[in-house]
Amino acid sequence: MANSTEPTRRLPSLRGGVLKAATLFVSGLTCDYLVTYYQDMDEVFKALADPTRRALLDSLFERDGQSLSELEAGQSMSRFGVMKHLRVLEDAGLLTTRRRGREKLHFLNPVPIRQIQERWVGKYAEPWASALIALKDELEEQQ
Repeated sequence: MANSTEPTRRLPSLRGGVLKAATLFVSGLTCDYLVTYYQDMDEVFKALADPTRRALLDSLFERDGQSLSELEAGQSMSRFGVMKHLRVLEDAGLLTTRRRGREKLHFLNPVPIRQIQERWVGKYAEPWASALIALKDELEEQQ
């Protein structure tokens, strides 16, 4: 039996094979057909620059689908401060929301972070990371 906080998995009626295939792919990630998987990377970097927003994302990583009250409980700031940070994260595409009655549930969208990793971290870090790990292991063996 599905959890009441779990997003529904119904497919809307669509015309065109490409759009349907894209929707099937997207629906497997967050089950939200309104999520845009192409975001301005500047917005994502700005959203990730703040430690409070990173803490909110960590909280959603630990337990997805939290309400504002649940997210606020883990922060040392006002409800409106948390709401402001959540809005920045939502505008950057790092989280999506879904209404459940009077509550608004927040869900992590890891796709923009993965895009940053592929674009900025992966291609630059791989050759250097291997060399640094080997150097670290060699230095630790000498001590």
